[in-house]
Amino acid sequence: MTAITAADVVARGLAPHAAVSLAELDATAALQTRVDRKYVLTADEVADLLAALSPTTRVLEIDDRRTFTYASTYYDTPDLVTFHQAAHRRRRRYKVRTRTYVDTGGTFLEVKTRAARGVTVKERVPAEDAGPRLTPDAAGFVDDRLAAARVTAPPSSDLRPVLSSHYRRTTVLAPDARVTLDTDLTWRLAPGPDGDARWADVGGLVVVETKAGTAPSSVDRLLWRAGHRPDRISKYATGLAVLRPDLPDHPWRRLRRERLAA
Repeated sequence: MTAITAADVVARGLAPHAAVSLAELDATAALQTRVDRKYVLTADEVADLLAALSPTTRVLEIDDRRTFTYASTYYDTPDLVTFHQAAHRRRRRYKVRTRTYVDTGGTFLEVKTRAARGVTVKERVPAEDAGPRLTPDAAGFVDDRLAAARVTAPPSSDLRPVLSSHYRRTTVLAPDARVTLDTDLTWRLAPGPDGDARWADVGGLVVVETKAGTAPSSVDRLLWRAGHRPDRISKYATGLAVLRPDLPDHPWRRLRRERLAA
């Protein structure tokens, strides 16, 4: 008998819901400036959530597909400035990554910054696949966006690939939020001079992320009524802390102990 995976649970739970196109999703809820709330749930907990969604909820569908593979490469300085900003909960922090849409094609360089009231601002440009250095154009984009956000940062010429992530994503358009459900999340260290390329995964857990304005969405309220509260998880910093036990992990220690069992 084939085991039912978390991805299967997500697909079955959303099967009754109608599709939404990428164009309509972006027009309705592009939300490059937003508040993100993340929850790390078991497959059973996700099944309960999906059963309670509004009937008007729709699911992103492209070419008859509803689940898509994402690959990201995170850049940081040799002394891991962006990691330590996250680990120490710096109010002004940033993240630089490339994101590749494996199934549909296309790679983007993205700069995420934290603005007032915990709002995340994501800006991006088309880019080449991740390389050992940012191209001059890419470095210029990063420096320009960080300066515009008034973030003090080392020159982007210092940035190197540190960690990659890989996962399967299903995107939902709820009445008042864009919601993503990520399964099969794996992290892998960028190979170093010694060839170390450790990796880890989250097993059968699902990372649910709501992206809305400053007010909690209807999906957040469903989760809160079920006893869930937002988890501290970063696909970059948490993954690096899991793979590098020499690094501080305080913000994610409870999650690691209670959910990731690392």
